[in-house]
Amino acid sequence: MTDQIIARKTGSIGHITLDRPEALNALTEDMCIGMTRALQDFASDPDIGAVVVDGAGERAFCAGGDVILLHDSGKAGDTRAEQFWRTEYALNEYISRYPKPYIALIDGFVMGGGVGLSVHGRLRVAGDNTLFAMPETGIGYFPDVGGSYFLPRLGTAIGNWLGLTGARLDMASAYAVGVANAYVPTDHHDVLIAALGVADLDGTDVAVVNVMKDFVRRPPTTAALPAAIQCFDEATVPAILRGLDTDGSDWATKQAMTLRRKSPLALSVTLEALRRGRTLNFRDAMSRELDYSLGFLKTQDFYEGIRAQLIDKDRSPKWSHDMGDVTQAQVSRVLGRHAMEPLEFLSAGDDA
Repeated sequence: MTDQIIARKTGSIGHITLDRPEALNALTEDMCIGMTRALQDFASDPDIGAVVVDGAGERAFCAGGDVILLHDSGKAGDTRAEQFWRTEYALNEYISRYPKPYIALIDGFVMGGGVGLSVHGRLRVAGDNTLFAMPETGIGYFPDVGGSYFLPRLGTAIGNWLGLTGARLDMASAYAVGVANAYVPTDHHDVLIAALGVADLDGTDVAVVNVMKDFVRRPPTTAALPAAIQCFDEATVPAILRGLDTDGSDWATKQAMTLRRKSPLALSVTLEALRRGRTLNFRDAMSRELDYSLGFLKTQDFYEGIRAQLIDKDRSPKWSHDMGDVTQAQVSRVLGRHAMEPLEFLSAGDDA
């Protein structure tokens, strides 16, 4: 078991803690491997009635993945990036069909890889400090880890808005749009875990909910999204921008400014990936995302975005295209078939 996660039995629950607080619990391949093994062990243990996943420290559940490794692997032309994605995406898919209640305590930053470890589980518990975002277009990439599947299911306009702009949602907003489906105040999380551990859990959601009902609170009411959110229901990025510019409200102007700082290629690819994801089942969406990710390794913007945001940190990327100049052929090239072998998922026998 990797020392980057802590996996233990606590009475009736299996408890997994992502343990890289100095890196905001950013996800590595070793963490994915360790978490997969722990989940398999808990699934087959008759004494375990539910699994709880949280992050060490006070700042993050999980703030992303090992982006520098992906950058370096793509530059070197080796297989490290592909292997990371294969391991991570198989874990995401396993979480989506986990046979016991899967409870993600998503307090603090929930971004990138942390989204994949949480939104596909059945119980997503926000804390007071929850801050959700998928900011990948800002590094010349797209919202992966199942983003092409779950973002459209929040509603086309909302999903496109989150996926294209990288907008941040606080606890109340994350609950309002459906990213979280329960709110427990942060200072009650440890007590909730203890209560689950001593409860008579039988592997059903009902048993878990019977414990959680004493801790769940109604989140504060958040303001409704403005009418200009419907601009994100357009079929192309230029059309979205035209709608925002025409609307002219403060909110719309801010969204347009945000979009114009992102990679035009990544925006166009993301919009098409979200459109395709609306009709895919989760396993097919994850298989496609492996191809999409490998496609981005062949783009200039992926390396330029990471350089500007994370390596040189000059925040001045030189994107390969101007807004509106991306062609459908270029989008299709990124979204084409790139994996030599299909994505392998855990077999049915591994989750029982």
